[in-house]
Amino acid sequence: MSKLKVVGINFDHMHMGDLLRMAHEHPDVEIAGICDEQPERMVAAARNFAIPAERIFTDYRRCLETTQPDFVILCPATATHGLWVERVAPFDVHILVEKPFAASLAEADRMIAAVAATGKQMVINWPLAWYPPHVTSKRLIDEGVIGQVIEVHYYDGNRGPLYHVADKVEVTPETAAARKAESWFYRRDQGGGSLLDYLGYGVTLGTWYHGGDKPIEVMTMVDEPPGLEVDEHSITLARYAKGLSKFETRWGTFTDPWTHQPQPKCGFVIVGTEGTISSYDYETTLRVQTRANPAGEVMPVDVLQPPFQNPIQNFVHSLQTGAPVHGPLSPAICRIGQQIVDTAVLSARERRAVPLIE
Repeated sequence: MSKLKVVGINFDHMHMGDLLRMAHEHPDVEIAGICDEQPERMVAAARNFAIPAERIFTDYRRCLETTQPDFVILCPATATHGLWVERVAPFDVHILVEKPFAASLAEADRMIAAVAATGKQMVINWPLAWYPPHVTSKRLIDEGVIGQVIEVHYYDGNRGPLYHVADKVEVTPETAAARKAESWFYRRDQGGGSLLDYLGYGVTLGTWYHGGDKPIEVMTMVDEPPGLEVDEHSITLARYAKGLSKFETRWGTFTDPWTHQPQPKCGFVIVGTEGTISSYDYETTLRVQTRANPAGEVMPVDVLQPPFQNPIQNFVHSLQTGAPVHGPLSPAICRIGQQIVDTAVLSARERRAVPLIE
């Protein structure tokens, strides 16, 4: 079987480096090119993956016409996801978009329509969807271990998006602070803020855990940091027919969860009619309560196997076999998450509970 050709276009988000590494390590994938209007942003990737000069582009059209890839990785600023999908889709390629889905539901629907017109696939990558504890939690839910899910509690974030670059390489606090003025992460018109960065994770995986159920209404409050135009902390309550769920986002955790779990811990607590699961980022165990064992037990997380270890593995498997993609990556689940995010944004702005935006 010939290798699938991939190109990475737009390096706004540092996760491009992580996704290209996954592609580089996949035996059935060839990095056919990379493209960004700012060449300096591609230097590390070109070096890390030995990408020759003739495969490095600053014009996306020339990149796509020259390389003719099978699929494209897109990592633009949140507010330009729709623009970039609409630019790339006519080149008859499958598309993997790094989280979040979009800056608005209308933009998400534009993305869905642009790709549907070509007959190709689009997926939205949520890195949390590949964490073994969260995947194990879904397996236990599907097996009926905790009954029907009635509550999802989510808290997640990190010290801030400027404290690290690709592969979680840290930068100094002084460097991070200096970059705020120039970073799209801190610009409202570019889709910045902790809510748009992290709420999509919680409500998309939350929708997965809830079995696709939608809330009835949403109420959100955000902080207002002095000197910033975006939030660094948000709390969202979602009312479902079966009860309440809570989703909290935070730039400014005491530590990054991939080094030391902060308090509160980053991850999920899922409550069902017959039990509960605590599922925390990066941890190697879960704690599960059931009617049979209300004291609870600590159990090891599943060891994930291909093609469920990362988004490139999974998307390639889907393209090669026609198998469905991992649930949280599907536009159907992601669109419900985007509905909740849009409703949360409106609620925060109007300072009231808002019915779910359709």
